[in-house]
Formats: sequence, structure tokens, C-alpha cells
Amino acid sequence: MKMPTETASHEPWLALAMASGLKPLRIRNKTLLPIVQGGMGVGVSASGLAAAVARLGGMGTISSVDLRRRHPDLMAATAHLDKAPDARELIDTANLVALDREIRTAREASQGQGAIAVNVMKALSAYEAYVKQALQSGTDALVVGAGLPLDLPDLAREHPEVALIPILSDARGVQLLVRKWEKKGRLPDAIVIEHPRLAGGHLGAAKVADLGDGRFDFEVVIPQVQEFFRQAGYGEDIPLIAAGGIESHADIRRLQALGAAGVQLGTAFAVTEECDASEVFKRILAEAQPQDIVEFTSVAGLPARAVRTPWLDKYLRILPILQERAHPKAKCNMSFDCLQTCGLRDGLPGIGQFCIDQQLGHAMEGDAQRGLFFRGAGRLPFGEQIRSVADLVRHLLTPAPLADAA
Repeated sequence: MKMPTETASHEPWLALAMASGLKPLRIRNKTLLPIVQGGMGVGVSASGLAAAVARLGGMGTISSVDLRRRHPDLMAATAHLDKAPDARELIDTANLVALDREIRTAREASQGQGAIAVNVMKALSAYEAYVKQALQSGTDALVVGAGLPLDLPDLAREHPEVALIPILSDARGVQLLVRKWEKKGRLPDAIVIEHPRLAGGHLGAAKVADLGDGRFDFEVVIPQVQEFFRQAGYGEDIPLIAAGGIESHADIRRLQALGAAGVQLGTAFAVTEECDASEVFKRILAEAQPQDIVEFTSVAGLPARAVRTPWLDKYLRILPILQERAHPKAKCNMSFDCLQTCGLRDGLPGIGQFCIDQQLGHAMEGDAQRGLFFRGAGRLPFGEQIRSVADLVRHLLTPAPLADAA
């Protein structure tokens, strides 16, 4: 069949997916490509990337955290508030304004195609405020990870049209959340099953040593969750979206055969032309080799995976000293307490001792020396090349020639 173009509506892309043996992803009243672009902060997946994915019929995701960094006027008003008594309130307000701008821009640029989602970390201090702002600004879906969002149905009660999608990593977490939500009169509209051995950023295991635990394997989690759904009477009402290590059409076919309805990719979209981060950011992720990827414990107390850059290499070397010196600080380095629990601010030995907002901000700006560059563990579909979103989606929807697949 004729290959769809970047300016086409989503129908030809959906036809390409189905012709290649893939099933569409159905979430509430939307029929989507079985491809979700994962949320990546700070400022990595904003309106530009999310809209580019949605225009082709997928789900594009805006990461909600500290989006003021993408808006010069908001940064100019809030960047030097370290001594202001109301710094946190002013910064939080600026971030809500930025989130509203990004959602509205993405919705307009997506031209009514696909879906626009907002990712909110449960671990954020302003979690509730971000959720409420995303709902008010017209997001199609809320995707929440970095903690169990047991309260999400309550926060979204007045917006039944918005899809609620938690991120979890094992069957036990799924059962706990679904049972709690059911008592509130709401079931998840989909669930992202994120594999901590493969995904990037903050990961859904208790500690770094658990990342390779077999209970997280898709071949274990997806059948366990489906069996729970059958016994509970949910059938196939809750689509599962597999996240981590996906790079090809064959991966999607394999996971759909296992029972997943779709897949989520992060790093592969982070190295596209439309990604909202700098070119330096994209090059660092694209050129990283397996030996450059390192796992560690974040300041949020969660395992994380990133590229070993000069800053991260030095940080890991001196971490034992930082742990010994850990003590509660009088105030947050960035004056807005982005995390509910922060190893650096709260002086918690055993977890990270750095300012995550500061390091991720450096990464977004392309500071190769000081940035923290989250990355997944797997290969990228185009190696070190920076390609368009359309190229990536076309690759994922197209079976490899038999010679290549052998």
C-alpha cells in the first residue's frame, strides 16, 4: 500500500498498522495507533513532540514538570526568586501557566488527530495542582507514574471524559490499584506496564538491585494481569500498554500476541527531529553505547537509568561522601520543592543527593557537562541517526524484510 505522508490525516497511518498485522489501540472513544510516546521531563516532551505524534494518530504525551523552562517570560519572572518568601507559590503558578500553554498549543497543532496526554509524577509536590490544571486545559488523558495514584479518580471526578492511565510494573501493583479505584467507581482506561530493566528515567522497582527481577518480564506480568482481569470480570476492558525496550514492528507484534494492546516508547521519540529538547540532548542519547548507561537511585528514592556524563560520573564517584554528609537543608536549592520527598533537601541517606530539577534543566538546554540525561537501556531503531517522528512511526508500523528479520 502507499506509504502515508507526514501531512496526512491519521487514517492512512491506521490503515498501514492494520495492514501490517497490528491491532489499533482503543482508549475510551478514540481509536489510535498502538503507539504511545512516553512523557519525558524536564521539557523533553512538550507540545512540539506530543503534537507530532498525535497528528499521525498516536498518543503524544507532555511531561508536566517545570515547563516554565520552555517559556522565557516565565523564567525571567521566576529564575531568581531564591530569597523571596513566596518563591514556591510563584514558581508553581508559572509552571501551571506553562502547562496550560503547552496543552493548548499541542491540541491546536495536532489538528484533532490522535490524542494528547499529560504525564504527571505522583512524587511531585504539585502533583494535585498539575492534575487539575491538565484537566482544566483540555488534556485527553492523564498518565501518572512514580508512585501509586490511588487518588486520581477523586481528582478527576468532574472530568469523566478524560482517560486515566497509571504506570505500573508488576501484577501486584495493578491488582492493588484497580481494586482501590473500583471502590471509587472508576476503572483505569488503560495501564502502562513499564519494564524497569529496559525503560529510562525513574523506574518502578523498589531498588536498583531489583531491576532485573523476572517478575517484571512482560511474559510474566501481562498474562498475570489478564488472568486477574478475567477473574474480576473486567475482560478486555482495560488495555495494557507495554513500555521498555521496544524498537521494531516485530516487538509490537510479539507484545500484542502476548496480550498488550499497544506500546510506549520514550528514548526513541526523544531523538526525533520534533523532540522539544536541544540537539545536544538528542546526540548524547543517540550516541550512547551500552557501557555508557548507568543505573542509580534518584533523589526521589526510585531507581533511575541515564547516560554516564561527566556530571553523573563525578556524582557517582563522590556519592559515598555525600551520603555521609546528608542532612536536612533549610530550603530547596531551586526554591520550589519540586518533590514531595527529596534526598538532598530532606537529608535522607541511602537515596540520591543532587538537585534533579537543576540537572534535568541542564540536560534540556544541552549542557553535556552538567546535565542528567535519562535514557532507556535498549538499542534505538535508527542507531545514532536523528530522524523525524513520521520516520519512526513508519518504521514501527512496517514489518522488516524477511532477510532482515532472520
